[in-house]
Amino acid sequence: MRDILTELTAWFDRGEAFALATVVRTWKSSPRTPGAAMAVSTAGEVLGSVSGGCVESAVYESAIEVLADGCSRTEVFCVADDDAIGVGLTCGGTIEVFVQRVDRAAYPQFAEVARLVREGEPVAVVTATDSGRPARHTVVTAASSRGAVEVAESEVADIRSRSAAGTSTVYAFEPATGSCASAMVEVFAPRPRMYVFGAVDFAAAMCTLGSFAGYHVTVVDARPVFATRARFPGADEVVVMWPHRFLEAAPVDAHTVMAVLTHDEKFDIPLLERALRSDASYVGAMGSRATHERRVALLRERGLTDDELGRLHSPIGLDLGARTPEETAVSILAEMMKVARSATALELRDLDGPIHRDRRSDVRPADCPA
Repeated sequence: MRDILTELTAWFDRGEAFALATVVRTWKSSPRTPGAAMAVSTAGEVLGSVSGGCVESAVYESAIEVLADGCSRTEVFCVADDDAIGVGLTCGGTIEVFVQRVDRAAYPQFAEVARLVREGEPVAVVTATDSGRPARHTVVTAASSRGAVEVAESEVADIRSRSAAGTSTVYAFEPATGSCASAMVEVFAPRPRMYVFGAVDFAAAMCTLGSFAGYHVTVVDARPVFATRARFPGADEVVVMWPHRFLEAAPVDAHTVMAVLTHDEKFDIPLLERALRSDASYVGAMGSRATHERRVALLRERGLTDDELGRLHSPIGLDLGARTPEETAVSILAEMMKVARSATALELRDLDGPIHRDRRSDVRPADCPA
């Protein structure tokens, strides 16, 4: 929902009801992951996608019905179902989609949730997914748990721990309290941070791609003439400060990625000394192989260990034949994803097994044939 939140908030603020369809669970290969959302307004306008085009028409029809009667529905599309084949889900997967009506009466907490997501505050929404009745919600923050769905304290604690972990997710569970038969939990963690050091042309391209990929992007440079909002409109923040001073106080966690693009030892060395000892999942530095060797020698003189130096990705990026700043940004972002997700970066045709891999067991819903 985060991807279409701005438009949804505009609908909600002007009092226009809409149906919100959310992917709750997937099995085997599926076009979109849990959390993918599609909305249909009372005027028939469509935002978002739940399957990349496979089942949108069927979900649209369900959304129109939900708008008409206000009652939620759960739709399951399986490749073996004649209906699913008819709507085009031929990729071999199964998806479960929950469709609910959203308006000021049915979901009064929506405005609060949207505000917290925009402000980067951790928040989760527990939604009763019982079909045939209006949806009910409970909003869980670090300080409170309020709403119409009764949630046990142990479940609230688990939801908060997921929020604190920094990963947005959607999952289904059966509440222990018996307040509803089943529920969906949407965890909206703050966007992961991308720090781009060096106000250069490559940094502008990194801002655009980083923001597109879902990062909160900050550009940092000590030179005020270069570090300006006008030069980096795609950044969430532009900070004029010595990079290592910035990193002394900036929040860094296991989801943070850093790209050092400065090419200047007076910036790079004190910055990399701190970056490589931080919790960041990725630290990359631009420069030639000769520059990298000199950096490593200087950092070793400052006491960095082999393990710490082994975290440095330099020369930065994957071998994609990049030449332009935009192409280089693609290669850097691809390497960030490879490292952060422990992926292979190989061509999919050279691999076996599922295209979309995760830790969930491949459990199929009871009404879907094997």
